[in-house]
Amino acid sequence: MSDAPPRPNLIARLFNVEPRETTAVVAGLALFFLLFTGYFMLRPVRETMGVAGGVDNLQWLFTGTFLATLAAMPLFGWVAARVRRRHILPWTFGFFVLNLLAFAALFAWQPDNVWIARTFYIWLSVFNLLTISLAWSVLADLFVVAQAKRLFALMAGGASLGGLCGPLLGTLLVAPLGHAGLVLLSALFLAGSIGAAAWLQRWRDAHPLPARDQSARSRPLGGNPFAGATAVFRSPYLIGIALFVLLLASVSTFLYFEQARLVAETFPDRTRQTQVFGLIDTIVQTLAILTQIFITGQIARRLGVGILLVLVPLVTAAGFLWLALAPTFAVFAVVMVVRRAGEYALVRPGREMLYTVVGAEDKYKAKNFIDTVVYRGADALSGWVKRMLDLMAEHPALAMIIGAGIALAWAGTGGWLGRAQRRRENAGG
Repeated sequence: MSDAPPRPNLIARLFNVEPRETTAVVAGLALFFLLFTGYFMLRPVRETMGVAGGVDNLQWLFTGTFLATLAAMPLFGWVAARVRRRHILPWTFGFFVLNLLAFAALFAWQPDNVWIARTFYIWLSVFNLLTISLAWSVLADLFVVAQAKRLFALMAGGASLGGLCGPLLGTLLVAPLGHAGLVLLSALFLAGSIGAAAWLQRWRDAHPLPARDQSARSRPLGGNPFAGATAVFRSPYLIGIALFVLLLASVSTFLYFEQARLVAETFPDRTRQTQVFGLIDTIVQTLAILTQIFITGQIARRLGVGILLVLVPLVTAAGFLWLALAPTFAVFAVVMVVRRAGEYALVRPGREMLYTVVGAEDKYKAKNFIDTVVYRGADALSGWVKRMLDLMAEHPALAMIIGAGIALAWAGTGGWLGRAQRRRENAGG
């Protein structure tokens, strides 16, 4: 009998997946698909609630989200310090499943309560960042850099597929199930993602990495609940990632506020607004999944992580200038779709590859601090800045020009991080 490794099949060759990695890719796809389907079923409803509360009041919701994130971080840090590493995701996701069940009961009890709606808006904004960040932490923990460059974008395709199916399911099921039913269904999808993560952990157990201590995943990380924040401020590399995320969030917030303003002006009907948000999501996810499957991995392997972090910011800067000259919904729709599809397909996989060259504790605690507290803090701050610029200027062109400057700084930070990641990779982490 030959000792040669099994030959890859057509699908494995097409997507540059080694035969023994097929199970892991399927598990990663399932993890992101289930997580994103459940989230994106509820996202258009959240956006409509935000517009209904008044475009001029969005900065208050962003501030509330930031404060809620600050309150959540010590709780997550406590869990991460005391729970075995492989159990951090199941415990955290299980807690959010219980939250969703509670919201389903509240929506069934008082479906038109404005404070329940506002609470849900803030909760969902914390939930999506924390759970997505944690899912990526698991992948950064289980795969080495070479595997990440080949596989992360492919597994992220599950996120885009979920982002495509979620709005469609929400649109089809909101009438027969109502908001309470959608929230309950989302809880079931989230519970399924816990099973997919366990499947991924079992695959790594069966295919251990020679250079990595497999038993470490069965031990708690230790430390204190605020270790993530202190780790960031001690490392120039992590500070660079935090700055990159801060600039990314600022750009996203500027465009989000412009979206709310233009949609409210162009489509006064709330049902039409939800349809527009859902249509944008559908186009974005379709473009993202095609790019993730066929292009992103090739770019990462041949040109490096840096190009993934620079390309979209440069295109976004050009989009801001276009909006400054032509502030119409049609122009905005093009800019928003390109920016979001590029972020999902290029920036997010590249950003997660940055964490493959840091220690285990940083992959969970520091990463989650950056992805939640830094991101939502930038949301809140840039939300108030955008609001003040709109009040000071006769038209939003000034905010768009400033947005272009932020996008260029975002690109410069991405270029620096790409070079720093390559140095760490060459030095063996």
